[in-house]
Amino acid sequence: MPGPLSHVRVLDLSRIMAGPWSGQILADLGADVIKIERAGAGDDTRHWGPPFLKDSDGNKTRESGYYLSVNRGKRSVALDLKDPRDLEVVKALAAESDILLENFKTGTLDRMGLGYEALKAVNPQLIYCSITGFGLSGPMANDAAYDFMIQGLGGLMSVTGGPDGEPGGGPQKVGVPIIDIMTGMYATIGVLAALANRTQTGLGDHIDLAMLDVSVAMLANQAMNYLVSGTVPTRRGNKHPNIQPQNVYPVSDGYIVLAVGNDGQFRKFAEVIGRAGLADDERFATNAARVTNLPALEEILVAELAKGTIAHWVAAFAEAGVPSGPINTIDRVFEEAQVKHRQMLREIPHPLSGTVPQVVSPLNFANAPLAFDKAPPLLGEHTHEVLAALGLKGGEA
Repeated sequence: MPGPLSHVRVLDLSRIMAGPWSGQILADLGADVIKIERAGAGDDTRHWGPPFLKDSDGNKTRESGYYLSVNRGKRSVALDLKDPRDLEVVKALAAESDILLENFKTGTLDRMGLGYEALKAVNPQLIYCSITGFGLSGPMANDAAYDFMIQGLGGLMSVTGGPDGEPGGGPQKVGVPIIDIMTGMYATIGVLAALANRTQTGLGDHIDLAMLDVSVAMLANQAMNYLVSGTVPTRRGNKHPNIQPQNVYPVSDGYIVLAVGNDGQFRKFAEVIGRAGLADDERFATNAARVTNLPALEEILVAELAKGTIAHWVAAFAEAGVPSGPINTIDRVFEEAQVKHRQMLREIPHPLSGTVPQVVSPLNFANAPLAFDKAPPLLGEHTHEVLAALGLKGGEA
């Protein structure tokens, strides 16, 4: 059966990560996603390497790992948006699309005649999602932005990394472009909500989505901790600000992640490490007490956990129902039995390399299973077929 969005067409004018991440999610869900790329150059991320995919003969291609991570399932059309004829192609595609994704600087598409009001005139049902660094209004509306700077400006780096004064302390970014990824997630939620609303109103919508807004929204419990207490959260390394014990702990042959989530789990945890009395100690009996008395608790835990190996503790805690695990390197992630069982890594046919590995969608539908059979496209791979469907040749409108 086709995916749940097999009836939807998406015109993807976005580049880099945030918009393309949304486009890939929609493609995974079955939508026909047409990616518009600059003729001769393509998406910026095509050049963000090494590494680059190797062809079937072992030679380096122009397909970067970064680009391949975020463009699966789309059709690529190469156009020159400085050419009036190609602008007309975009308008023709917009007239036949349900959703449009774009992340040009504020006002750019308006000047090209491809802004929301212009395209709404040719397709009142179009759902138009504008992704920018700072939004379509405000004092920073015209400024450029990248994930890294937004992680800093939006507060995320102030609570990520080790405390000042400790070895390795200082602000750190998250190891993946998390603001871009979450902006893509919010974009997907937004366009699907607008799609659902369209069934009631018959009208499209214009979504104004800013990376900075997403970053502020993502502060979640850390923001609320500040708002209810007046105390500014600080970097705590791996220590959870509200739930303990949750940290990375040294053991005899490395480190484990421990995530005790409630008082019942703490009692089981204390039994596993041979210190059952800790659960009845008034300093540690409740989560609030453990947060308050964390230094004393961690002194005990570090001493006890150092007596066992990663394998020993992970197995023992799993049997007791206490969440814990190793800190896997990326290669080990794909060797995990559960990850293999869930088939998160797939090989998809590719015209240059034979196949290309893809980390696929985590969504699993019983009645509309997802298909992963379209690799990230080559630059302009589908230009002819898309234009032919519009009754056009080459770049002529």
